[in-house]
Amino acid sequence: MTRELEFKRKAAQSGETGSVVVFLHGYGADGADLLGLADPLGSHMPDTTFIAPDAPDKCSGNPFGYQWFPIPWLDGSSEAAAKEGADAAHADIDAFLDKVLKDEGITPDRLIVFGFSQGTMMALRVVPRRAEEIAGIVAFSGRILEPESYGDHVTAKPPVLLVHGDQDDMVPLAHFDEAGGVLQDAGFTVYGHVQKGTGHGIAPDGLSVALSFMADRLGITLQQG
Repeated sequence: MTRELEFKRKAAQSGETGSVVVFLHGYGADGADLLGLADPLGSHMPDTTFIAPDAPDKCSGNPFGYQWFPIPWLDGSSEAAAKEGADAAHADIDAFLDKVLKDEGITPDRLIVFGFSQGTMMALRVVPRRAEEIAGIVAFSGRILEPESYGDHVTAKPPVLLVHGDQDDMVPLAHFDEAGGVLQDAGFTVYGHVQKGTGHGIAPDGLSVALSFMADRLGITLQQG
């Protein structure tokens, strides 16, 4: 049984939802952490609604935030618990995306999933296993879970933008290269951008590249603002 995710929503600035971006936050954060990007992005994407769910579990390492799954080297959990948590969160996110498509009245080709860190890990796990291809995945500062068997589970291959800071000491840059290789081997179209001098975060140059990718995938003519 899936759990219903609490979420925050920033309506399209135009008042009409033509597309949706779903944000998946990182370990120890919450939906509001990424929903703050809706204002700078929304001024260029006025017909886009932004939605940011909270992960289902309180974070073991930060009681004020949430986690999609426990991380053994950060919180002392077991590898089995991490796998169990990721499996459960996978089902939750999958059901949530179905709900978003229905409630917002859009088709999958009008949906972008935008992840950061652990949210990227879940986006890259969940979205390619769905029946229908969405417009694209924006994947900041994450990695591929279960890279050895990744291609065995793929049913949809939306374009993926990988973005990573070259000074990231939480999820090292090597995972950016690994993810690109795994995705390409599985038949995905992959774009990449390295944020120079950036740690585990989203820098202005990375966000600009993400905006261009999303606009291209959604057929949006970027608005000035």
